Amino acid sequence: MRFPKYPTFSLGTLAALACAIAFGVASPAPAQGMFDPVVRVNDRAITAYEVDQRANLLKVLRAPGDPKTVAVERLIEERLQLDAAAAAGITPSEEDINAGLEEFASRANLSAEEFTKAIAPAGVSPETLRDFIRAGVAWRQLVQQKFGPRARATEAEVDRALAQSTRGGLRVLLTELILPANTAQATANSERLASEISQYTTAGAFSSAVQSYSVSPSRAVGGKLDWLPLENLPPQIRGLVLTLAPGQVTAPIPVPNAIALFQLRAIEETGAPAADVAAIDYAAYYIAGGQTPTALADAARVRAKVDRCDDLYGIAKGQPESVLDRGTLPVAEIPQDIAMELAKLDAGEVSTALTRSNGQTLVFLMMCGRTTTLADEVSRQDILLQLSNERLGSYANGYLAELRADAVIVRP
Repeated sequence: MRFPKYPTFSLGTLAALACAIAFGVASPAPAQGMFDPVVRVNDRAITAYEVDQRANLLKVLRAPGDPKTVAVERLIEERLQLDAAAAAGITPSEEDINAGLEEFASRANLSAEEFTKAIAPAGVSPETLRDFIRAGVAWRQLVQQKFGPRARATEAEVDRALAQSTRGGLRVLLTELILPANTAQATANSERLASEISQYTTAGAFSSAVQSYSVSPSRAVGGKLDWLPLENLPPQIRGLVLTLAPGQVTAPIPVPNAIALFQLRAIEETGAPAADVAAIDYAAYYIAGGQTPTALADAARVRAKVDRCDDLYGIAKGQPESVLDRGTLPVAEIPQDIAMELAKLDAGEVSTALTRSNGQTLVFLMMCGRTTTLADEVSRQDILLQLSNERLGSYANGYLAELRADAVIVRP
């Protein structure tokens, strides 16, 4: 895993960037009041101008979700990341930032200068881009310094993963436990509880915790999931599962508004060649009301009308563009809670287990299809790096959740 986790550019994004270079459009000037604070993070202000700038960048990158909502959350996280890095004595140099810019721009096959020029017509200033990169570089350096030695996989874990990767396809039986983390208090409580539950080693103890604490719909069946192909799981979860013996539990995994834990019940070969999921095509249709009976009834009516993802365009017709997200992304770039739900689905199947907007919006999630490739033969060093990076990512996400839970975030 790389820090920051930069998005992959789609053909549509590259086309938009090319048009921006070819047809220069003047950037809009900030309106009066744009420098007023809209959020305070530990007494540091985030201004309306910063939110608009980041929203413009997210639009250029075709990032999923409402641009302004996502912009605010990203900027809050970056304030926390920069403060934590500064407290550890980490300040990225100009050389570090320039290298980060080049790395980011290279994903669109552009130089840093070309990329900066391309996004200018969308109203994104060079300073905004540099601030974005600065936060990512600082966070990467901090995470490596703080967790690097702890994240390194053991030789026994590499042996197990290497043996499994050469035997062909695998499938796993998991039990999931989802703890709430939609407020600072809930996050703090769930983190303490998750740390304790992650040490459980028996099915009975974990199932009891599911019945007592889980907020997932799977609680009704004790959190038990059906057999899942290992390649369907998000990379971070897959890497953690590969290090488990039956009965063991993953480290806590922060996901949007929640903390997830998974207990391995069984693992077995499928007899099919090992495969990798290169990308997932999925759709998310947003319904007001969260998990209320009314919203769930609306979701049931939508489900009765759709057989495939393309049918959702008709459902969303005449509504704001933000009510439907549809796209194809590498699994590593899909939000982890969505990626985990998609892992449970076949093409055409639907989940209504997730919400957004602090539980006020129901996510009608539909699997459109997977692109798979035969897994490449991997070396011992490849597996060591993969397992270590996935564990590093888990530590980083947990640390960020901890910083957020301890922060004073004021939204006027």
